[in-house]
Amino acid sequence: MITLLRIELFKIFSKWRSYIGFIAIGVLVPVIQIDLMLRGQQYLEFLTQNLQQNFVFVGNFLNGYLIGNIVLNALLLQIPFLITLVAGDLLAGEATAGTYRMLLTRPVSRTKVILSKFLAGIIYTNLILVWLALISLGLSILLFGTGELIVIAETITIFAKDDIVWRFALAYGYAALSMSVVTALGFMFSSLVENAIGPIVATLAIIIVFLILQSINLEFFAFIRPYLFTSYLHKWRVFFTEPIDYSELGTAIAVMTGHIATFFLITLYIFKKKDIQS
Repeated sequence: MITLLRIELFKIFSKWRSYIGFIAIGVLVPVIQIDLMLRGQQYLEFLTQNLQQNFVFVGNFLNGYLIGNIVLNALLLQIPFLITLVAGDLLAGEATAGTYRMLLTRPVSRTKVILSKFLAGIIYTNLILVWLALISLGLSILLFGTGELIVIAETITIFAKDDIVWRFALAYGYAALSMSVVTALGFMFSSLVENAIGPIVATLAIIIVFLILQSINLEFFAFIRPYLFTSYLHKWRVFFTEPIDYSELGTAIAVMTGHIATFFLITLYIFKKKDIQS
């Protein structure tokens, strides 16, 4: 199984499209950081303009933690577009290259083949998020230093310096789970076609349609909304609230895990039924 996984990871990183996500993050995040370095104080004053009449802010609020939080808000919804470039090619790429027959006539079960490809896709997804964390949070701390984190949502919360790192760690952990749903969805579509373009378009189309359904204020859509995985993509923000609603997180994790398992099992069924003679 380890050998199969190594082979699949080699296949992924031998294709240029696998580096698009890393390059995009490596370009976009520094652009955001440079902009905040030049205009960050104005941005912070804009966020707190309604509070400055009643409160005096003392400390380094324009710090790496704030930048990391801003980048996470700005880019995490874009990450699925980068992930599908690889997830949609995991199986469709074999069909395009004409290597399905060679792949499935090896002395390993189809279950192991599909599992190794799926795990390789999950590892790639996690590496994208690790890279995002290193660039957005790690580099921001080096450039802007540390301090308290101010989070302005429905309420305004200021977190102490020693109460932040674990929140980012759990937020990125949850982000890895939510992005794994996207990987599993793209992987499932990849088993249905012989060209990687189809799974990429289909995965992004599903995400867009689900997001639209979330925004339609009708009773029927309100009924199905809790079962759409897109309803939980941004639940990592719960880690930056006080107190943390663990029941809400439990529901989100259960829905995400259920989607991953469902997409994987459908893919496994399709793959096992695939005719390699035609």
